[in-house]
Amino acid sequence: MRYVKVLTVLACVGIIAGCAEDTKMPKSTFGDDLKFLKKHTEVVVLSDASGDSQVAVLPEMQGRVMTSSATGAGGLSFGWINRELVSAGEFVEHINVFGGEDRFWIGPEGGQFSIFFKNGVPFDLEHWFTPAPIDTEAFELVSASKNRAVLKKDMRLENYSQTVFDLRVDREVRVLGQEEAVNELGMTPAKGVKMVAFESTNKMTNTGSQAWKKETGLLSIWILGMFNPSPRTTIVVPFHAGSESTLGPVVNDAYFGKVPSDRLVVKDGVLFFSGDGQYRSKIGLSPQRSKPTLGSYDAVNKVLTVVQYNKPQGVTDYVNSMWELQDEPYKGDTVNSYNDGPPEPGAKPMGPFYELETSSMAAALDPGEKISHIHRTFHLQGSQSQLDPIAKAALGVTIDEIESAL
Repeated sequence: MRYVKVLTVLACVGIIAGCAEDTKMPKSTFGDDLKFLKKHTEVVVLSDASGDSQVAVLPEMQGRVMTSSATGAGGLSFGWINRELVSAGEFVEHINVFGGEDRFWIGPEGGQFSIFFKNGVPFDLEHWFTPAPIDTEAFELVSASKNRAVLKKDMRLENYSQTVFDLRVDREVRVLGQEEAVNELGMTPAKGVKMVAFESTNKMTNTGSQAWKKETGLLSIWILGMFNPSPRTTIVVPFHAGSESTLGPVVNDAYFGKVPSDRLVVKDGVLFFSGDGQYRSKIGLSPQRSKPTLGSYDAVNKVLTVVQYNKPQGVTDYVNSMWELQDEPYKGDTVNSYNDGPPEPGAKPMGPFYELETSSMAAALDPGEKISHIHRTFHLQGSQSQLDPIAKAALGVTIDEIESAL
């Protein structure tokens, strides 16, 4: 692929207004998406023993899980894919939003320890660039079997404060078998529920000669999942209830302007956030508030999505990605959710899609030391009565409560 600078291409990944009409195409089957992807890049297809649960991994696109299915080639394709950008054969300068429901990134995005801004430049879009190792460079496929792909990537990154990081990323994507999926989910779905479950285990090792210290900047593992929205998709985020004087604010909802009250409802121990892909907005929860589970429910397609991640107890240092010089660079979010929409009135959205994101703690690593972050995704399809006990067990609320929240 070659780089291009034209604004029309930036428009198609949502950095500025305007995108092609094919973003309104009907939802594809997994087989449709697989056929499309194989025309443009290497695809490793993983599956469980039955062959029904399938996952598409793209080594050339940082080993991301682009999409998955609970019912084979003819099943609903869960991951959002930017078909125009994938098929363009060209990279854009600032970010290449190819899509994918489990993609590897590294934080922080903003601040004096950002790896997206060079030293001394303003924190604005013109000077913001996604580092090539997590944007355009391929990961090496080390091995692949029926249900597992192992990848790696050596990187050198430099932050805003001119600290240089030498590191290796080891990434394993694995489809969970039925028994393991049930064990991780904490309950057995009713007969007739279709499920795909997969996880990425992501390790970051300091391969340099210097320790990574808070004073000069730390990195974190950041996994983002991009999913196809519907008019009745609701994101569900359980959180630790308690006073703000003890735990701080429940949610940061001011990333792109405060989220309207009809799109974000905070109840006792759980919040509901619209994932309809019609209004650009983002939320984040601190380590004091977040729990190791979040999810969504698509009432149109009857799909319950559950995301789990490993959250170390008692850890409060998470990198801060706000685009400013920060007083508290380690007061960042543990989980985030983004709902796409027009960046300004009359403009077209980036996708549309919605995101469920998790981050590791800030990695203060000595030479040779590593940190690991696990991000696990379940998609379950069934009737409301079948999915209801799963939602209650995994997210603490019933399907009725989710549907009536917004």
